[in-house]
Amino acid sequence: MSNTDTMANRWTRFQNRLYARLCQRRKAVSGFVGQPEPRTVGSFARGRQLVAGNLLFAGYLVEADDTDLWDVVAPSLDFDDERHGFVWLDDLAAVGDMRAREKAQRWVWGWIDAHGRGKGPGWAPDLTGRRVMRWINHAVFLLRGVDEAQSKAFFRSLSQQTWFLSKRWTAATPGLPRFEALAGLVQAGLALEGQEQMADPALRALARECERQIDAEGGIPTRNPEELLEVFTLLSWTSAALSEVGRGTPASQTEAIKRIAPTLRNLRHADGALARFHGGGRGLEGRLDQALAQSGVKPQQHSDLSMGYARLAASRTTVLVDASAPPKGAASYNAHASTLAFELTSGRRPLIVNCGSGGSFGQDWRRAGRATPSHSTLCVDGYSSARLAEVAKGSSQEALVDGPRDVPVDFEDAFEGTRFMVGHDGYNKVFGLTHARTLELRFDGRELEGEDILLTATDKAKRQFDRAMDGAGLKGIAFDIRFHLHPDVDAALDLGGAAVSMALKSGEIWVFRHDRVGKLSVEPSVYLEKGRLKPRATKQIVLSGRAMEYATRIRWTLSKAQDTAYAVRDTHRDEPVFD
Repeated sequence: MSNTDTMANRWTRFQNRLYARLCQRRKAVSGFVGQPEPRTVGSFARGRQLVAGNLLFAGYLVEADDTDLWDVVAPSLDFDDERHGFVWLDDLAAVGDMRAREKAQRWVWGWIDAHGRGKGPGWAPDLTGRRVMRWINHAVFLLRGVDEAQSKAFFRSLSQQTWFLSKRWTAATPGLPRFEALAGLVQAGLALEGQEQMADPALRALARECERQIDAEGGIPTRNPEELLEVFTLLSWTSAALSEVGRGTPASQTEAIKRIAPTLRNLRHADGALARFHGGGRGLEGRLDQALAQSGVKPQQHSDLSMGYARLAASRTTVLVDASAPPKGAASYNAHASTLAFELTSGRRPLIVNCGSGGSFGQDWRRAGRATPSHSTLCVDGYSSARLAEVAKGSSQEALVDGPRDVPVDFEDAFEGTRFMVGHDGYNKVFGLTHARTLELRFDGRELEGEDILLTATDKAKRQFDRAMDGAGLKGIAFDIRFHLHPDVDAALDLGGAAVSMALKSGEIWVFRHDRVGKLSVEPSVYLEKGRLKPRATKQIVLSGRAMEYATRIRWTLSKAQDTAYAVRDTHRDEPVFD
């Protein structure tokens, strides 16, 4: 990170602290315009853990049964962000009993006492917007049984945070952080008595952000499916808040919701979860269905790419493919080198996955999760199809550079299914090679036929390939095609090394076969999942070989066995590190 960026971040934090102190002059509002309704749905299980004193934030578990939340020393900045964002309030409200309410009240008024006067890291626009929305959503839950002094302190703090948002939302990073800040400001302006003047400017700003950040196809620059869901949810909540006070939603926001809804539908698997690409997870259970239902946007046919992803679906099988270049510039700070990677889900069971985002497990896991070998695609000689730029040690702001520039795609109807063809030139600069991938999903959803080709597309590329061959001592350019498996899949290599059988918990058996070009193996892998203490152990199918000529072709199939006679020969696998 440059000195200029460091100075800019310091100035932003100074400004936040300044306005956080200035907001203390604001008077308390008298109450709500109407009774707020909770819009967020939390996790009952996670809420029970919080009640028991187990704080699991950003991958860190802190046992704090007798320690107040704000007295806990944060093990990381992400831990601090999670507790100051108050998303955990959704989980305590999901439990909803007396113990959960008492803990929520203690922590909310504890924040007011410890940080309400403008102190601490929680005074950032996105965290403040996130926090304000939760306080309003769960106000009935929080205010039950409190005395007049506590009630006044609650509304005084809401008034101060709303004023802070009105002055500092522009400092939020464009994208999800700015949507969070503006959505919090709009909902506070609509819900709090005497704050109506805050709502209209925020609504106009939110409409402008919809026009700037959400493209014509309903995508966002980061290409993160889970982040798109969060933006969509914020816009839907804001529309619902406007409707409750008898106001219409601005046209730009309405159009953005209509564009995003079909894109999200095309980014989810048969089990209802989102594809895990570019730092995104599967999404909170039920959040996507709830947001789509609230939007009122009806399903529609879609045969093109959605936010740069291709979707093949037949019967109960879905395949989602990253079919575009990685995000560029600031949007690439959480992007992955995943071009041409795919995921496959059969019914309610994920089969082929990507390792996922390792951000909650530290910088080393974060970097590993972003690399091409952590995705279900072809990797040349251990290189990623895009590399991370060099930045200051310990920084998380690492943009992807030198990635694929040309990613041609084509859909066509095949005799027995739908065929999708895609390629990228991410290895052309070093090896002179273009990776082309063809995927054909049968109409019954029982077989995915794949073909990976490494080829030199031009005379210049051939000369580069020749130089790479010389550097390899004419032994060929090594490649690996990886198929990462979900931890719930049991996989075993057959005795002849020609196939791998995979058993799902549903009882289905899938079989991987190839055309004997290269060596087939089953190797250890990891599944990186938010909300866990450690990565989960799993396996991956690896098809390895060497490119010796200007064109190398590898064919493979993933097919569902007709019955369970094709038994898994060895169902033993390493247990998850943490489950």
